[in-house]
Amino acid sequence: MKTRLIVAAILLPLFFIVLFFLPPYALAGVVSIISAISAYELLHSVWSKANDRIRIYAAFSAAIIPVGAYFEATELVFPAVFLVLMCLLFVEAVPVFQTIRKITFPQILMALFAGALIPLMLSCLVNLRLMPEGRLFVLLPVISAFLTDGGAYFAGRFFGKKKAFPLVSPKKTVEGCIGGLAAGTAALLIYGAILVFATPHYVVFWALFLYGAIGAAVTQLGDLAFSLIKREFDIKDYGRILPGHGGMLDRFDSMVFAAPAMYLLVSAIPPIVVR
Repeated sequence: MKTRLIVAAILLPLFFIVLFFLPPYALAGVVSIISAISAYELLHSVWSKANDRIRIYAAFSAAIIPVGAYFEATELVFPAVFLVLMCLLFVEAVPVFQTIRKITFPQILMALFAGALIPLMLSCLVNLRLMPEGRLFVLLPVISAFLTDGGAYFAGRFFGKKKAFPLVSPKKTVEGCIGGLAAGTAALLIYGAILVFATPHYVVFWALFLYGAIGAAVTQLGDLAFSLIKREFDIKDYGRILPGHGGMLDRFDSMVFAAPAMYLLVSAIPPIVVR
């Protein structure tokens, strides 16, 4: 608990500086690193017998996709990276078919998920940052994900009694889920109130309420989704790079769901009218 809080107290301000103060290319670089490490961690955890080349293919692919987002070339870069990664995986799989080193189709799909789909979802942070006044929009999924996680953790710790999904996430309680939903929704409304007083922009509060509810829901679903993978492959954490939190993917699993959800919502229903 103490280690978890200390690491969060150090990393969260640094991440905020990258999101809000530094140029978009800095965020693209950070997301590339997060994506590459997450891809490597996932394959190392669920497919321990994968050869090093496959993990490197996935990590390298994951690092490229956020860079493509920064250059606003996702429509070109993502299909190209996906195709090359898929070809490399089958080049590895075909020669070892029906041998002791065989690579199964589910394993190929897992590598594509790690090396292409996860970074595509995380790249939505870069897409948000590139919007006009994007530093305000990019905070939406971050506030939603981190405050929902925090609200769920503390509500579950102090009030949790009824298990919500014991077979997938034994520590998650109904009270924790409700606390996370309330915290995530309230956090975005408070963020809107701060913007009203600190900026000249117009804030659509009913839209922020919708963002908060949807963001909190998909954030918790993201956490459950990656917990399900852990349970299926009998692993505790995806890595140990972040003391008290586990691996990079353990910390950013919910962001895989929250970032694209917020990007789609901002594109459809802008909650902040830039003046």
